[in-house]
Amino acid sequence: MSDTTARVRELNLYREYFDLVAAGTKTIEVRVKYPHLADLSAGDVIRFRIKGTDETCEVKVKRVTEYPDFEALLDGEGSANVNPTATRDQQLTNIRAIYPPEKEALGALAIAITRTSG
Repeated sequence: MSDTTARVRELNLYREYFDLVAAGTKTIEVRVKYPHLADLSAGDVIRFRIKGTDETCEVKVKRVTEYPDFEALLDGEGSANVNPTATRDQQLTNIRAIYPPEKEALGALAIAITRTSG
């Protein structure tokens, strides 16, 4: 018997980014390459949750691309796909406020997503 059920990951997201994902305008999620995300792949489902709430939004992973750092990720994916409401420089500042240099050194993941439900 084969398992055709997509894996579902639960990840927290800040309200401003959650709203962009829910609206379908944020198509690239940025994460650090933590061990628990190393096997994330196309077809998986991510259930984003605003921390401390029951509000969720599900997306399907289209692809996962690894970059050496956040600058390379924004250049490779296009900053408008990461956050259409902020400039590239603003985004770099915002991402680095969330992830300090030692986290960025683990590698950056661009997770291409498409809205499903939630």
